[in-house]
Amino acid sequence: MNEMPEPVSSAAQEFDRYAKNYDEALAQGISVSGEDKDFFARGRVDWLARCLKSLGMEPKSVLDFGCGTGSAAPHLCELLKPATLTGADISEQSIALARRQYGNASVNFETIREFKSAAPAAQFDLAFCNGVFHHIPLEQRTAAAKCVYDSVRPGGLFAFWENNPWNPGTRYVMSRIPFDRDAIMVSALEARRLLRAGGFEILRTDFLFIFPRALSWFRGIEPAISRLPFGAQYQVLCRKSK
Repeated sequence: MNEMPEPVSSAAQEFDRYAKNYDEALAQGISVSGEDKDFFARGRVDWLARCLKSLGMEPKSVLDFGCGTGSAAPHLCELLKPATLTGADISEQSIALARRQYGNASVNFETIREFKSAAPAAQFDLAFCNGVFHHIPLEQRTAAAKCVYDSVRPGGLFAFWENNPWNPGTRYVMSRIPFDRDAIMVSALEARRLLRAGGFEILRTDFLFIFPRALSWFRGIEPAISRLPFGAQYQVLCRKSK
């Protein structure tokens, strides 16, 4: 889940350094929730799948923007069933790991340089990202949003997931993760503003992961209160105009 815009600098070097122990560093932070990274990874894609079903959309081509080591790929493939999945990331070491672990005939991983130089414009039905933009310097976020916009076909969707800065638990978790401590968080309001300025139409905003495992019996009500800004993460689902 790494930042995407060029030029590649110390940010790429940092994620290269953490590539091999990314999961361990992430687990160090999220362990306070009582869940592991796959719980959240699957939960995000499951929620997205519900949203897509309500829109009657079955994406055939999916972009995982800022894919990191590719850990979202199995969930995206299983729950969305695209014909092709492309992951792109600034970290060469992360991409190398993703290729070895998850790459196959229909799942491809590329560095951002490779992606920008080789990918046809406006080819994806759906773009997905998680925890990417809080790592992108403020002055580069517009360019990153444009990269996604240019990659999605007219009428295509962008599922923008980020950590919720209004949730104190989220801030605590990020303080426990080495590569998240200095990140500049993105509020849902800022995300919608950024995406609208980039040409996207906002369809919905949902806040997920409200209750930790110790209070898991309350999770059944989360869909009903997902519009309230309580969750540890949020999704802004938006569409490129036709």
